[in-house]
Amino acid sequence: MSGTLLAVERLNLAFVSAGQRVPVINNLTFSVAPGESLAVVGRSGSGKSTLLNLLCGLQTPDDGVIAIDNESFGNASDAVSIARWAELRRQLIGVVFQQANLMPALSLVDNVRLRTHLAGRHKQDERWWLQRLGVGDQADRYPDRVSGGQAQRAALAMVFAMSPSLILADEPTGSLDRHTADEVAESLFNVQVETGCALVLATHDSELAACCGRVLDLSAAG
Repeated sequence: MSGTLLAVERLNLAFVSAGQRVPVINNLTFSVAPGESLAVVGRSGSGKSTLLNLLCGLQTPDDGVIAIDNESFGNASDAVSIARWAELRRQLIGVVFQQANLMPALSLVDNVRLRTHLAGRHKQDERWWLQRLGVGDQADRYPDRVSGGQAQRAALAMVFAMSPSLILADEPTGSLDRHTADEVAESLFNVQVETGCALVLATHDSELAACCGRVLDLSAAG
């Protein structure tokens, strides 16, 4: 898997509804190289968010293999596997959700500072990252005192400040108005290119998906 940061092989996951097994992820195989951007698209319910949860260890597949930086994970859910996934989310995988995942009791800059501390990045300039993402003047304000777009920019600052190898973004502009969404997306792609990290972006927005280097359509997968 030389030159591959993320590799997914024959991944399967099904839910049980009314006693029936309903496949969500069906025999999915793909890979992502360092620095590459991949849009995950598909109709509502096609498994976009579920796939990202699998890729960061928040859910466990029924079978198949996920390899991150040549480290392979299957469907084990033992304490050792759970702990290792948590370590990867702290240090290597940055996750961006549709709603900014900020600690309400911390200012924006302290949210970023906490994230870099957990990642072991003790020499980061947290205020610089907030400035880079366009919310430097809001650094000392709390999440409930800024707009949704400003909070989402701070969430991006948290992720970029941890220096991840892989970013998983689940509808990161889905709750924003069009103008703010475009600005946040521009910040995301610009910094992703500058830092050279890989990006897997789940979105229903065709314009946003077109900004990625490749597109994976879960509606057509499997």
